[in-house]
Amino acid sequence: MDHAEQQFLKELDDKLWKAADKLRANLDAANYKHVVLGLIFLKYVSDAFEERQRELRELFQKDSDDNIYYLPREDVNSDDEYQQALDEELEVLDYYREANVFWVPKEARWSTLKSKAALPTGSVLWQDVNGNDVKLRSVSWLIDNALDAIERENASKLKGVLTRVSQYEVDNDKLIGLINSFSDTSFAAPEFKGEKLSLQSKDILGHVYEYFLGQFALAEGKQGGQYYTPKSIVSLIVEMLEPYSGRVYDPAMGSGGFFVSNDKFIEGHAKEWHYDPSEQKKNISVYGQESNPTTWRLAAMNMAIRGIDFAFGKKPADTFLNDQHPDLRADFVMANPPFNMKDWWSESLTEDARWKYGTPPKNNANFAWLQHMLYHLGPAGSMALLLANGSMSSNTNNEGEIRKRLVEEDLVECMVALPGQLFTNTQIPACIWLLTKDKTGGLSPNGVKKRARKGEVLFIDARQLGYMKDRVIRDFTADDVAKVADTFHAWQRDEGYEDIAGFCKSATLADIQKHDFVLTPGRYVGAAELEDDGVPFADKMAQLTGQLREQFDESDQLEAEIKRNLGGLGYGV
Repeated sequence: MDHAEQQFLKELDDKLWKAADKLRANLDAANYKHVVLGLIFLKYVSDAFEERQRELRELFQKDSDDNIYYLPREDVNSDDEYQQALDEELEVLDYYREANVFWVPKEARWSTLKSKAALPTGSVLWQDVNGNDVKLRSVSWLIDNALDAIERENASKLKGVLTRVSQYEVDNDKLIGLINSFSDTSFAAPEFKGEKLSLQSKDILGHVYEYFLGQFALAEGKQGGQYYTPKSIVSLIVEMLEPYSGRVYDPAMGSGGFFVSNDKFIEGHAKEWHYDPSEQKKNISVYGQESNPTTWRLAAMNMAIRGIDFAFGKKPADTFLNDQHPDLRADFVMANPPFNMKDWWSESLTEDARWKYGTPPKNNANFAWLQHMLYHLGPAGSMALLLANGSMSSNTNNEGEIRKRLVEEDLVECMVALPGQLFTNTQIPACIWLLTKDKTGGLSPNGVKKRARKGEVLFIDARQLGYMKDRVIRDFTADDVAKVADTFHAWQRDEGYEDIAGFCKSATLADIQKHDFVLTPGRYVGAAELEDDGVPFADKMAQLTGQLREQFDESDQLEAEIKRNLGGLGYGV
């Protein structure tokens, strides 16, 4: 992405967020995101629809041998009849579906929404199929009517996905203000300072949607983490797993961030591996599950706007108690499940087939998530999940025994310790577990040969990486992500991998046994070597003790000054 495109997106982010944030005084962040995202979705589908209309109108009038859309002028008697014929042809639904564009009925188009929202309540909007007047009840009703129409006409992709806004009781003026603000934005044919950009409408909307999810997660704090995993962490996991093709599964999908990152991963490596990204994406199948109905809809809408086909089960459901994909064996499994989840157990899970390596504790779901993912992993598959650091060392309630079994069965491939302050919703330190059922070698997803890695585990301590994005949140740079992912791939492929003190270490199962099957990377990578500054030890100690003596003297003087001041106030010490 070039500088002009980056600047365009940044200014768009700022503008839309400033408009949306005006609702914060009237609505809880957990609610106003649905109003805002619903309107942005309406604007996008309408822009994309109108963009397709413009393409079709040109095609209808272009006379060429290979243009099957051409409508000859001589087939009708007058220019007016010809224009009418063009207008009628533009309303044929199949022209839009063939281009993977949502069909938008007239009452749901943005131009209709904008013009009708400005009318007084009670104004006649149009006639229904029976010829009865349809009157404006409220702007929120007008928006919901548009959402109803779009969902009805695109039921195969959007049934049950779009959240209606009337329930949040936003007054008309606020909604009209949002509509007017968003009207100044076009997701189609973008320009920046007179320069036409190559960004596609779905790329722009996808970016805005992702940006807003992150902003809403920050605004909601702890609750926001239920649907949003920081982009850099998601990117790191995807870069390490390299899911170019196959079945991808996330059993705790939130708003679908891993699937979006997977999509971007395929686009980002197209030039490097010489393939057409749109064709390569056809080789990916997406499966997910989410128990929260609101978050489930956010994920479905996230996929719909990006044109990603998805299977999220028949409904939102508890992954442990109502597995929506019981027969799935995925090539890649990735997730950020809730850390240390307490209220998850049911007696119906007592003899569950998923607990192959031991029954998880009833008051902590960490190893339940891990084993659920292993159960759904294909025989040559790879998986990665974020867990609390305690999962690497805890020995309470059978966790130590489960971890021991996983190591002895040679399922653990890599452990990554992460720095703190990466998440909006928790300060609990986290790590990444990477597991595989096949360490025998063979080809990686992009066709690169992997070496046999039986009996080996890679430990990476990434706690020193990243930068403070603001005073509370840490983030990874692209170089940080590349450093960890490249280290993992070099080790997998025997491409010049070397242990680096304080950062990475390739350990054997015997090494891990000596540490009582604790998997904390710090135990294995050791401390980084300190640079020799060339100063002899005796000279350095003389310098340090001299500094310490000065500091002691300053401390004594300060103590005496404080005592004098207190004595002057009648409080002798």
